[in-house]
Amino acid sequence: MTDQAVGGGHLPPEAARASATTAPGPRGAAPRQDGAAARPTVPATAAAPAPSGFTGRRRELKELHADIARAGLDTLSGRKGARSRVLLIAGRPGSGRTALAEELLRELAGDHPDGVLRATLTGPGGEPADTGHTARELLAALGTGAPPGAPEDELTERLREALAGRRALLFLDDAPGADQVEPLLPDAPDCLVVVVSQGPLTGIPDVRPCALGGLDSAAGVAVLSRYAGPTRITVDPRTADRVVEECGGQPAALVLAGAWLAARPMSSVADLCQALHAVPLPPDLPTGARPLFRAFRLAHDALPAPAARMLRLITLAPGGLVDAHIASALAGCSVAVAATTLGEFAALGLLRPATAEDDEVPGARAPDAALYLPYRLPGCLGPLVRDLLTEHERPADVQLARARMLERTVRLLQSCRAMGEPADSPARQKTAGLPRSLRFGSRAAAAHWLRSRRGALLDAARIAVADGELDTLDRRLMAALTRTLLAHQGAEAAAPDLYALHGLVLRVAERRGLARERAAALLNLGDLDGQAGRTAQAATRYRGALEAARSVKDPMATGRALESLGGAYTELGDWQRAADWYGRALELRLARGEGADAARLHGRIGGALSQAGRWGEALKAWGAAVGACRRLGDVAGQARATGEMARVQEYAGRPEDALRTCLEALDTARKAGDGRLEAALQLRIADTLDRLGDPAAARLHRAAGERLLGDHPE
Repeated sequence: MTDQAVGGGHLPPEAARASATTAPGPRGAAPRQDGAAARPTVPATAAAPAPSGFTGRRRELKELHADIARAGLDTLSGRKGARSRVLLIAGRPGSGRTALAEELLRELAGDHPDGVLRATLTGPGGEPADTGHTARELLAALGTGAPPGAPEDELTERLREALAGRRALLFLDDAPGADQVEPLLPDAPDCLVVVVSQGPLTGIPDVRPCALGGLDSAAGVAVLSRYAGPTRITVDPRTADRVVEECGGQPAALVLAGAWLAARPMSSVADLCQALHAVPLPPDLPTGARPLFRAFRLAHDALPAPAARMLRLITLAPGGLVDAHIASALAGCSVAVAATTLGEFAALGLLRPATAEDDEVPGARAPDAALYLPYRLPGCLGPLVRDLLTEHERPADVQLARARMLERTVRLLQSCRAMGEPADSPARQKTAGLPRSLRFGSRAAAAHWLRSRRGALLDAARIAVADGELDTLDRRLMAALTRTLLAHQGAEAAAPDLYALHGLVLRVAERRGLARERAAALLNLGDLDGQAGRTAQAATRYRGALEAARSVKDPMATGRALESLGGAYTELGDWQRAADWYGRALELRLARGEGADAARLHGRIGGALSQAGRWGEALKAWGAAVGACRRLGDVAGQARATGEMARVQEYAGRPEDALRTCLEALDTARKAGDGRLEAALQLRIADTLDRLGDPAAARLHRAAGERLLGDHPE
């Protein structure tokens, strides 16, 4: 699991930023808006620690640089490697493996002008990440799209194609094994892949692991000094060495121990050493896991009960991403209290900020900026905190916390969607009545929040659906997220995420026996499959939607499914079936008196029959379309349908009839004032006259058509 925030000798800039902006004490604490008694106060530091830089691991860095220059198996055989070189940093969570990788990437960045791509291959709950999802996110980072619903093989192939010829760094953090790494390896010898894992990558050739142990005493003491300050360390160096030994030289444990000492200016290094040694250990705990267990339990048990409970509940945050809104909903406290407590957790090494230094929320009011700062629980602490959640929290309380979190997320999504609408819209006006903490300062701020939380929001929907006990809330969440994505990103950009959401809706609908929701989800999935070129799969979806819609006598969904099936068979070139399905949809529209839809379907039937070469039936269908448009007063539609009749007559070998009908369509187009249509008809008339042997008249009509095109550009 990723452990950058408590990383291997590396004390990242994120920790310094956390201390500067949200650390406890007078410089970092948010105002107490609801009284000190209600606030789950974390012990304040005398001076907020500002850890930064990289400590130790110079030998390992030298080894990794040497491994890059080492001749690989392909080079030894006289061939240039077809794939990227893979560097493996192996170590237990908390050993600083991620921090070492980041330091290596920083040193190598100048040699790789195409930048660094990052992906974490283990989810916040310890489960392997979906490889297809990882590939899609990497493609998005490269600015390369992929069809919604594309299978894993297609996504990984697109990723390899996108990286071919580039000189980039690919960082794969917290890899469970070779099965998750191998599909993502680029076929690009100028790229370099850095992998962090707990063990070897068996099955990937020519990979030498750089195995991490504990830091040496000097480096470990330096980590303590960066957090706790040098004074107490300098006056008792022997005990400081004992603390490093008690922490097993593990950077994660040292950070927690140093932050614990920093929060207690009156305590000595000896007090820290004694407190660590006094933490009871489970009898079955492996020796290597004991230092981090002791340091974490020391930090957790020193927290006031409300703060400790908030820390435990943070493990429920979707995607491992938590901000003040999520934390306040989970813990049942105010947003201001949650913002302050999260900042204090970061200063204690229990959380790490999840934003870049310059990633400011556009348009955010200064007092509200802390409410949207995202944090992550260091991966190495995740299992320890989850164990405490199971130990201390009742299942009913956990479920209630999840429900509060989902409800808060729905409200934020509704507020975010409203900011994507015009300023005078009812939705925007409605947001004015929301609490200030739920309002976004601008459209840009709302879009930034959606973009930065997108993965966590999708994860929230997946978790809620998998839970199975909160289907009412998760249906509201998915509906709100769908509308918000459409409002801020548009249908095309949001299509991959919408595909995933519609799949979740389908899962809930099938589980709950909700036929209308099932029909809607299948229709939406079918549309996206069709747009991605998976027409046969789309037809299967539409058939399922038709069955569901008919089971509850839903005429709207039934009509859409019938027409969509006609469109699918049109794409497949099965014109007879297309005409049949359009005919069934037409019957339904006529029975419901839906004239405009009926007119459109007459035309689609005519088009399918024309493609099938059934000229007589096609003329009849287009004639019906002309009549329907005339009854509706749709003069332009009548002109287009009449022009299509002329086209069919020409296909049928009746050019004189086609000319007469086309002239009739031209007259109707003039009445409609449709200059573009009039131009198209003039050009078609010219072509027909050429075939009839009247080039002079053809030239006149062609000149008129070209003049109209100039007067009516698209």
